[in-house]
Amino acid sequence: MKSFKNHLSLVTALFSILFTIQIFIAVDRAIDSYEAELSKNYSIIVVASRSIKEDKFKAAHPIILKSEPVSVDDVLKRLTKDMKQKNIDLLKITLPKFYRISLKNYPSPTQIKSLNRALVKVLYVTKVESFSQTHDTLYNLLILMKYIVLILAIAILIVTSLLIIKEMRIWQFQHMDRMNIMALFGAPVWMRSAVLFRLVIVDAVLSSLLVIGTFFALDKEKWIHEKLHSVNIHIDIFMPFSDGAILFQVALAISILLATMIIMTHKEEV
Repeated sequence: MKSFKNHLSLVTALFSILFTIQIFIAVDRAIDSYEAELSKNYSIIVVASRSIKEDKFKAAHPIILKSEPVSVDDVLKRLTKDMKQKNIDLLKITLPKFYRISLKNYPSPTQIKSLNRALVKVLYVTKVESFSQTHDTLYNLLILMKYIVLILAIAILIVTSLLIIKEMRIWQFQHMDRMNIMALFGAPVWMRSAVLFRLVIVDAVLSSLLVIGTFFALDKEKWIHEKLHSVNIHIDIFMPFSDGAILFQVALAISILLATMIIMTHKEEV
């Protein structure tokens, strides 16, 4: 019964850590997907006094993907209903040129400032509109979400690790006599603690399998993907091979590290 309680406590603690880590991975993946979607819709408007070729814009900054001229015909039709065609053609010539600049990825505020400075230096460019205020607010919200999840994951890792250490200490006290007797007969440390290592490895495997099964089931839930699709996020909440390997390695590393710490701090009774 005591052995079952030890296993249950360690599995529960490791499950909490791994579950939080996978949540962080899924949130990070969702934010990256959302940023990719934003980058498709986000663009910078450039006003120029003359026509500018696309390669000139690309040479200005490496983040620029492409440029395309913005047609002003629809605007002119509304503003020049009663004007003669000759005057309209003349107005088109005198009007500045407008370009929409698309980017390779959703930029940071620092990249926006750098991009603005680079575009202003391009010949014939008179104005750059990057909608920086709206962009910076949205970008900072995305970064804030990442930090909140990361801080939560770290806090749970610390608290749960302390719980695991406590459980290992309890195991150590329960097996103190056996370990001291083995030490008297000259058994090495790893042999005296073989049961502890076997315990933590088994629990690491069990907790990994539980988390993998949980997220595998969640990834199959249609309502979760419907909610994500409603905000243009298209991701796999759980990738069995890559995420599963990460979870198993983390569980094993934490278990063995904490077990080693317990063994190294153990003092033999004389």
